[in-house]
This record gives sequence, structure tokens and C-alpha cells, in this order.
Amino acid sequence: MLTSTTAGAGTMTSVSFVLITLGIIFAVAMILWGAMRRRVKEGEIAEAKRHAVDAGHSPTVIAPDAPIEPPVAPAAPTTESDPQPTRADAAVSDPVAATPTAESASGEPLPVTLLKGLGPKAAARLAALGITTIDQLAVLSPDEITALDAQMESFVGRIARDRWIEQARLLATGDKAGFEAAFGKLGG
Repeated sequence: MLTSTTAGAGTMTSVSFVLITLGIIFAVAMILWGAMRRRVKEGEIAEAKRHAVDAGHSPTVIAPDAPIEPPVAPAAPTTESDPQPTRADAAVSDPVAATPTAESASGEPLPVTLLKGLGPKAAARLAALGITTIDQLAVLSPDEITALDAQMESFVGRIARDRWIEQARLLATGDKAGFEAAFGKLGG
């Protein structure tokens, strides 16, 4: 009888050992899975930054709730011997500022929702950041684009990936044919 009790205890120990081993394997698998998900998320963020840099944008870090201000020409000191150009002169030399505004047939500014890859949720996020028209996107500087992209929450990287700025600049200059050649039929 002593031998059968010892055999039963040995079986219990084996089952306990297997269950503990399976528990450890499961815990390690969950830790590795969590680490992998973090690396994928970090990789997506790094890819968005790398894409922005490849597109010629500066990887500037801006506070998440910082508002996007419209571009303003810096004030330069003037002297009588060296007159500086005025803002009106600068607007003529700046091709984006010198172009007519993008307006519909009724004279209303074109909404950002005309851009390919920019749906109602992304438009709502842009509106929360103060951008509602194509003209507003078309005149952004690379630093402003980077700052805007950083505030796009779940849409980070979409500005460059879907080429919203390029689309906006084509439409702001009235180049509907160029837009349609690069991005497909407008409104379709």
C-alpha cells in the first residue's frame, strides 16, 4: 500500500509540474507579445517621422495641444541705405501667396474634404486644429506641416502618405488637370 501512495503522489507532482510550466510559458508569451506590439507601434511612429523627413519636412516636436498659427512674415529691421522688401513685395515673389484662392463656382472656399484620402473624421480633426479649407493647407510651411501632423492623433502620417499638401497646392493654384492626372477625378 505504501507503494501505491507513492505512485499517486508522483503523478500529482508531474501534473503540478506540467501546469506550472504551462503557466510560465503562457506568461512569457504574453510579455513577448506585448513587447512586440510596442515595437510595432514605435516602428509606425518612426516610419511616419522618417516619411516626413524624406518629404523634406523637419522633425520638429510640438506640444500636442499647441495651436497651429498661420504663417507670418518675420519683421526685419530696415535702414535708409538698405531698404527691405515689404510684405506685398514678398507676396509677389512667393508663388503660393501669389496664387488665387481655391474657390468653388459659388465663390466659397473649397473644403478639405475634396482631397483624396481625407474623410469626415480626418476633416473634423483638422477643423479642431483650425484648418477647414484647401487654401489653409496649401500655404503651410514644412515646420507647420510637421507640427500639424503631430497633432493629428490617430491620423498621424496621413498628411504625407496621402499627399494632402500636394493635392491642396494643385487645387489652390487652380490646376484641376494636374490634380486629376496625379490623383484621379476630382470629387470621384
